Amino acid sequence: MNFLEERICRDGIVKPGNVLKVDSFLNHRIDIRLLDQIAREFARRFAGQKITKVLTIESSGIAIACAVARELGVDAVFAKKTASVNLDGDVYVAEVDSFTRKNHSKVIVSKRCLDARDHVLIVDDFIANGCALQALISIVESAEATVAGLGIVIEKGFQEGGYRLRNLGYRLESLAIIDRMDAETGELVFRRDPKAGPVF
Repeated sequence: MNFLEERICRDGIVKPGNVLKVDSFLNHRIDIRLLDQIAREFARRFAGQKITKVLTIESSGIAIACAVARELGVDAVFAKKTASVNLDGDVYVAEVDSFTRKNHSKVIVSKRCLDARDHVLIVDDFIANGCALQALISIVESAEATVAGLGIVIEKGFQEGGYRLRNLGYRLESLAIIDRMDAETGELVFRRDPKAGPVF
C-alpha cells in the first residue's frame, strides 16, 4: 500500500453514491507535506517528458497543480469556471459535466496562457467519468499544444473515465486507483496492478 492509499484508508470517508470524501487532507483542508509527496511522485512518473505547463481546473486541482509545477520548475495554469473582469480578450472554452456537483458548465483559459509551443501535463484530484479531463484536453488541443500526460491523485477505477482516456492513447498516471468502495462498511479496495482492466 502506497503513502496515498494509507492516508485514504485512515482519513477518507466513503459516502453513498460512490462519493469519497478526502476534504480533511486533500481538497478542503490540505496536508502540505502530503501535497509535496504527491508532487514528487508525479515528477518521478513523468521524468524525461518535456513539460512546459501544468494545467488543472478550479478549484480542487489548483493546489495540486501548483505543487507539481513547482516540482517541475514550470508554470501552473487553471481553467476558470466563470468569466470575470480579469479574464478579458481571447479565450479557449470547453464544456464539462461535473460528477460531484451534478451540473453542466463551461471552463475558460485565456489564450495568453497556452500556445502551440506548450507541452502540458494535466492534473486533477479525482477522475470518475473523465469529463473534466476531457474538457482540459479539448482546451490544450484548441491551443494546438501537446498533451504530455494526465496525472490524477485518485481514480475511481469502477467508473469509465480512466479506461476511456487510456484507450484514446493518453498516458494517464493515477497515484491511487479504487476498484470498489462500500458506503455501509467503509471498505475500500485498491487496484494492485495499474495495468489491470476496469471492474465496471
